[in-house]
Amino acid sequence: MKARILVVEDEPPMRMALVDILDSEGYRVQSAGDGDSGLRLAIDQKPDLILLDVMLPALDGFALCAELRRLAIDTPVLMLTAKGQVEDRVTGLDSGADDYLVKPFSTEELLARVRALLRRRGGERAPATALTLGEVHIDLVRLTARRGRQALHLTAKEFAVLRLLASAGGEPVTRERFLDLVWGATAFPTTRTVDNHIASLRAKLEPEPESPRWIRTVHGVGYKLDMEGSDFADS
Repeated sequence: MKARILVVEDEPPMRMALVDILDSEGYRVQSAGDGDSGLRLAIDQKPDLILLDVMLPALDGFALCAELRRLAIDTPVLMLTAKGQVEDRVTGLDSGADDYLVKPFSTEELLARVRALLRRRGGERAPATALTLGEVHIDLVRLTARRGRQALHLTAKEFAVLRLLASAGGEPVTRERFLDLVWGATAFPTTRTVDNHIASLRAKLEPEPESPRWIRTVHGVGYKLDMEGSDFADS
């Protein structure tokens, strides 16, 4: 079961964007548009993680976080704010926040911070650090790949695609999610870019690229790893 995340953000477009990003990753998400509502949900629902904007009406993020800690609620808090000054970061951490992310930020950075805080709490499995597909052994940390003694030359983007496939645990990954997490919002690739990278990976990793065994197409959705016979190692 994926972790439960509470988003407390007063700007509707940002709140909806955060909810959509987290929901697409399978997290169970609740949201609030002000500090008072956020505090009530945090107390009543006991989420695994809180994404907390600093500039909130009535009860601001600093005060909300401090109140949670006063009540001995140790839920990890990731502060989100447009303020980047050192004193604001210090205030956030002093109020009890666990991490601090300055807007604007990339989806990939946000999700990496979320995963790190959940791992620290024990609410999420650590990402795969190694992957074995038949005779191919892939180190997702050192970014190396081998078939027996033969080194396979993969690009950084190809390793990122494999890492995302591995983290999905056999579930389909949409082309849009690949674009968002591997290429990021500042790039301008198309879904064809994803297809080309998948074709390249199949050519390098699959015994028969035209009839892929490991990297499977999910028609109308995207791609997934066939978990049967594959092996993952976690950090």
